[in-house]
Amino acid sequence: MSRMSRLFETLLPLWATLVALAIGALILLLMGADPVEGYTAMFTGAFGNKNGLADVLVKATPLLLVALGIAIAFRGGTINIGAEGQLIMGALVTAAVGVGLGESVGKWVGIGLCIAAGTLTGALYGAIPGYLKARLNVNEILSTIMLNQIAIQISYFMLRGAMLDPKQIEQGTNVPQSARLGRVYDLPRFTDIAKSLGYTESAKNLEIEGFRGELYGLLVEPTRAHTGLILAIVMAILVYVLLWRTTVGYRIRMVGQNAAAARYAGVNVAKYTTLSLALSGAFAGLAGAIEIVGLHHRMFEPEAVSAGYGFSGIVVALFGKLHPLGAIPAALLFGGLLVGGDKMQRAIQVPNVLVTVILGLVVLFVVSSEIIVKRRSARRVGVEKQTPLENPPLNPPRREGEKKEGKEAQP
Repeated sequence: MSRMSRLFETLLPLWATLVALAIGALILLLMGADPVEGYTAMFTGAFGNKNGLADVLVKATPLLLVALGIAIAFRGGTINIGAEGQLIMGALVTAAVGVGLGESVGKWVGIGLCIAAGTLTGALYGAIPGYLKARLNVNEILSTIMLNQIAIQISYFMLRGAMLDPKQIEQGTNVPQSARLGRVYDLPRFTDIAKSLGYTESAKNLEIEGFRGELYGLLVEPTRAHTGLILAIVMAILVYVLLWRTTVGYRIRMVGQNAAAARYAGVNVAKYTTLSLALSGAFAGLAGAIEIVGLHHRMFEPEAVSAGYGFSGIVVALFGKLHPLGAIPAALLFGGLLVGGDKMQRAIQVPNVLVTVILGLVVLFVVSSEIIVKRRSARRVGVEKQTPLENPPLNPPRREGEKKEGKEAQP
């Protein structure tokens, strides 16, 4: 494959996003809105100030973690549509463990236990469709979608029963939410790290202006940005090592590329199919755990906690070419679109559903670009198979009856 062709395929998701935004601009024009003003508000709202940047990082964190799990599942030849339910179950168990333990444990021990509980729950919830597919050949798309609904109903059952906040009972409001986790379970924020390093002065006091001041404020001044993003980036590196530098990762990819060949080579296909979905669920559960200890600090309406990350993470994974390191910029970009979309809706007073339409167009075109890449790859492989050998053998095999070095062939 030529360098230009490789560059085209690498940048194709970006072109797809630009085309989707162009169509969105046309829709804004038809509605009588100014697309330049709208997209300016989208960009500046997401990247123009410290609070917007913080919100982008906050949304990028669960998107990245879910995308890592989706990438593992796709590499293993499965499609995980159940990250939404796995995230919800991970968040629910994380809140239950935090409330149950109280403040009887140390800060890092408590955070570690909560994150481990949420991750393990997501892994177990992801292993269910993996086992059903591996042993009973149940379609994982159907099973994971149904498990999403089961997770939502389990959450409501628990939040209206055993996990209902006692203060809600006292006040008679009965809002379905858990009690707030103790402060020891709060994941450190960027400002906490800055203070521990001795950075306490604000950008205004230091007379840092412009984007540099906003970036400084993101790192030093109080915002919603927490250290869960750092953990997510570390996980992306570890997933890369797992998939491309370990035997387990090699076997997962082998099963995903050709299950029959992997089985012939002695690989336990059922085992690695289940493992790929279990790992995918583990990362979704980790995303749910990070949302609780890093942002919400309590469990409430499951759809609000998941916020569609389980489905958006699929797009992020595809945008990143199903590569764990490629998912990092993809998560940041899509987080910016989510934050900027809200800013645009308020700036030019368009219906919120229009923002959803624009994001849906991005999803549609990015997925379509992935299909185009696969077809180009299949076509390229077909051409290579039909190409004759450039250097034919110097001494081709003789046919029966041919002469040998000028002499008659022996009968």
